[in-house]
Amino acid sequence: MIPQTLPLPWLDRAGRLSLLKLATFLAALAPGFYLAGAYALDALGAKPITALLHGTGEWCIRFLLLSLAVTPLRRVANWPKLINLRRMLGLTALAYAVIHLGLYVVDQNFVLTKVVSEIALRIYLTIGFVALLGLIALGATSTDAMIRRLGQGWNRLHRLVYAIAALGLLHYFLQSKIDVSDPVFWTGLFLLLMGWRLLQRRGAGATPLPLLGLAIGTGLATALLEAAWYGLKSGVPASAVLGANLDFSYVIRPAWWVLGVGLLLPLVNLARGKGPAPRRPASAPRVAPAE
Repeated sequence: MIPQTLPLPWLDRAGRLSLLKLATFLAALAPGFYLAGAYALDALGAKPITALLHGTGEWCIRFLLLSLAVTPLRRVANWPKLINLRRMLGLTALAYAVIHLGLYVVDQNFVLTKVVSEIALRIYLTIGFVALLGLIALGATSTDAMIRRLGQGWNRLHRLVYAIAALGLLHYFLQSKIDVSDPVFWTGLFLLLMGWRLLQRRGAGATPLPLLGLAIGTGLATALLEAAWYGLKSGVPASAVLGANLDFSYVIRPAWWVLGVGLLLPLVNLARGKGPAPRRPASAPRVAPAE
């Protein structure tokens, strides 16, 4: 028998070139090439491995959230072809997570006993490692053959992606030192995506007015999250953090950026129009649940 070759990531299921998948594939590679180039040019500062660690971890979170954004965007924007990107985005997140762990081993001078003990004793490392194990499980079961083999159990397994994303974001928060603006922003986007799923269950995930309310509500939740985190970690009064959201002279706080992203949803929905929810073939591969 002739072994079946793996499909090229820029081809659609019919074997034709997909410009959308090709663009996504190149976008998936771009951060890795950028970080590798910056390392080769000695442009990552005094601690290049630490910079690579942070960079790969951040890109893991970004691509994981992008994979979760596929279903909302394809329904809000009435763009069915976006579903073909979800597996690639999820596997990209897994790839950056594995590289992230590999770089941690490098940072520990390849002393595996120390790596294991650090992961076991430091809670933020334990949380990150559990999230990585979850991503590996999802990646290993993202093939067409595993989807057919697991049946409905596959859907239940891949709903773990929500918990994995939450653990990854918590790991991001805990490893941040003073400024948690970036973790707050990405957590705000996660809340936006999860809020959309709640709307979708009520049949209001693709209409402008509920999407507007979701954007405003998520922006407020992000501001409260930031205030609560600083209050618990450093004792900064919540009122001071919330007040900083109204001061635009220094920097725009994450809540406003989350609000801005959220407001794009009703605008896109109005521009694209509401279409019928596309039917997904039973054998179509996924890396995260449809809803």
